Amino acid sequence: MRNRPSYAIESVDNALLLAQLLLLEGPMRVTDASARLGVSPSTAHRLLAMLVYRDFAEQDADKRYRAGPLLRGSTSTAVPLSGLRETAVPHLQRLVDRTDESANLLVLTGAEARFVHTVECTQPLRVGDRTGKALPAHLSSGGKAMLSILDDDALAAALADLDPAERTKVRRSLRAVRQNGFALNNEQTETGLSAIGVPVRLADGMVAAISLAMPTARFSRDRVPGWVHELHGCARAIEKALG
Repeated sequence: MRNRPSYAIESVDNALLLAQLLLLEGPMRVTDASARLGVSPSTAHRLLAMLVYRDFAEQDADKRYRAGPLLRGSTSTAVPLSGLRETAVPHLQRLVDRTDESANLLVLTGAEARFVHTVECTQPLRVGDRTGKALPAHLSSGGKAMLSILDDDALAAALADLDPAERTKVRRSLRAVRQNGFALNNEQTETGLSAIGVPVRLADGMVAAISLAMPTARFSRDRVPGWVHELHGCARAIEKALG
């Protein structure tokens, strides 16, 4: 996982994040972009205008902006992300309050687990915001949690690009995830980072996941049952809220 550069250029970061949000969450108005980025409407409008200029966005007749030609070839998801995120965030915040670790909401985009939203904990040493980032689903905790509840055809499609030996290994690991009800990522995607993920079952067979991410220095297998209990409670609360 790539961390935020020490000398990040905020305007560039906002423009790139906005492009990711258009791809992930779908069309949005200037006011929506302003709220999601935490910037003024005038700043959001300028960012959108630049994305349109460079073909990363386009504006519809109803004044909403959507992903442009350069983004439409990218893998997206059928999950209605805006509503999912809005529903999940309060439950993620309660999860963070109860565990004091950062929590993530993820969806599948092809063979990748894509971070839809992060609620950071307040500890000085913590896992930061991953919104918009993607990891191989078969390595990340949330990705493995989602893969574990796919039907055979969907799982085969998600693993199609792996070599046969790796596919066999992943399928074997997913059996343990189904049996245990959670997935672990112990430094598989980033040195010094550990995470625990569980699936969230959505309508029409769609899936999402939530995860707790923490510095490996704070990870303890003795605490896993308690973290898993909190994660399952959060997942069930999200599912119930979504109806």
